[in-house]
Amino acid sequence: MEADLRTLRERLAEISDLYRSMGVLGWDQRVMMPPGGNPARAEALATLGRIAHEKFTDDEIGALLEKLRPHEESLDPDSDDASLIRVTRHDWEKNRKVPAELRAEMLRAGAQGHQVWVEARANDDFPAFLPVLERNLDLKKRYVECFEWDDSPYSVLLDDFEPFMKSTEVAEVFDTIKPVLTELVKEAPEVDASFLDVPFDPGKQREFAERILATVGFEDGSWRLDPTVHPFCTSFATRDVRLTTRYQPTGLDSLWSTMHEAGHGLYAHGIARSLERSPLANAPSLGLNESQSRTWENLVGRSRPFWSYWYEPLQSTFPDQLGDVSVDAFLAGVNRAKPGLIRVEADETTYSLHIILRFDLERQLIEEKLQPKDVREAWNAGMKDLLGVDVPDDTHGVLQDTHWSGGGIGYFPTYALGNVISLQIWAVVREALPDLDAQLEAGELEPLSAWLRENLYSLGRKFKPMETLERVTGSSHIDPEPYLAYLREKLSALPASA
Repeated sequence: MEADLRTLRERLAEISDLYRSMGVLGWDQRVMMPPGGNPARAEALATLGRIAHEKFTDDEIGALLEKLRPHEESLDPDSDDASLIRVTRHDWEKNRKVPAELRAEMLRAGAQGHQVWVEARANDDFPAFLPVLERNLDLKKRYVECFEWDDSPYSVLLDDFEPFMKSTEVAEVFDTIKPVLTELVKEAPEVDASFLDVPFDPGKQREFAERILATVGFEDGSWRLDPTVHPFCTSFATRDVRLTTRYQPTGLDSLWSTMHEAGHGLYAHGIARSLERSPLANAPSLGLNESQSRTWENLVGRSRPFWSYWYEPLQSTFPDQLGDVSVDAFLAGVNRAKPGLIRVEADETTYSLHIILRFDLERQLIEEKLQPKDVREAWNAGMKDLLGVDVPDDTHGVLQDTHWSGGGIGYFPTYALGNVISLQIWAVVREALPDLDAQLEAGELEPLSAWLRENLYSLGRKFKPMETLERVTGSSHIDPEPYLAYLREKLSALPASA
């Protein structure tokens, strides 16, 4: 058994290296690459993706898994070895159903579509982007045909990001939170946050964000922060984490964007080193991963204990903008519920409504109840219905997100699921760290980071998403009630003006 397991690990490590190399190319494409490099980059990503897919779905991987099958019962089911065999078998059987050329074509189309989206967004030109959307949808439908489903073809795409979950289960969660969120938004008090509607020097924003990042639990020399069009986080190893953000002409949204991506980065950074270069060196689902970006962005980054320590340094960094703004006024401003156009700039209360809209549109597109050419009008109508806002242009509407350009259909629901899951985990964190508020008030973020690393991040992808959630919280299902209770309490405490 040991020789077969060693051979399997060696093969999987090589495949992991290929995917990590693709990650480097993808990061560079979105952060550093000149626009003219896009055609060649698309071909490089398609080639590497095809090779990695072929190597992983090779018969020899299947033969190794079969050789190991008789020995699985003798392994501790919680061990790295048992988890590696179990997860690899699941992935191998799933990926064997997808032709290598289709995988390569999806990667090529996604890479080519990114630059088209960048230019279309800058030029407010949905018609220029429409062919990219149509092509990616056609490829996704071909991908869906490789599998069986029993509720909706959308579940096949969802499974790539939220394994083992069906679209009907997502709809059940969203049907629970949607009416509550819409009512909370309607009843939320008006809060004056005009102090944020002024210029804040981007260089100083970055310096301040990096001061915070240095305290959250990253090892020195393991991360970097760069600007990009659409913020994201990726990692090429547990000690090579790439954070990105964007700086707006006004406001401080980049601070919470950076905290958000730091949550993703801390998850990648905290995965046990023994899982490196294997299929286990990831989060079990994007919902769980997103729960941590939302934890650091909102549960920490918008909390009074956090700003009890950090607000004075922020005022010192921006004395002209914030010198006369009290911490109470600041907290009210950054925690208000105010419908807006942009998802990544949305407050906690309205954020999930943005996601529900995208989930509904994606399902309709995949189920062919909505045509791509009509998605702009459906988007604008949905924004009016859910958030009561009028979309002035496509840049602030259907073109604002990068996901569809890269073929990331099925990704969006995980954001709102992460919102819900974050409060389930947060309740356990508060029990485990009864002095958490005092730690945050003292600027000590590493005890929180260490607890999450030990109890969640280090597990990587050893267990299914709901099994992982159960190990952390004791519950094996997604429960919206802690999330809704948290928002009710937060909004009820806001002053009518500040």
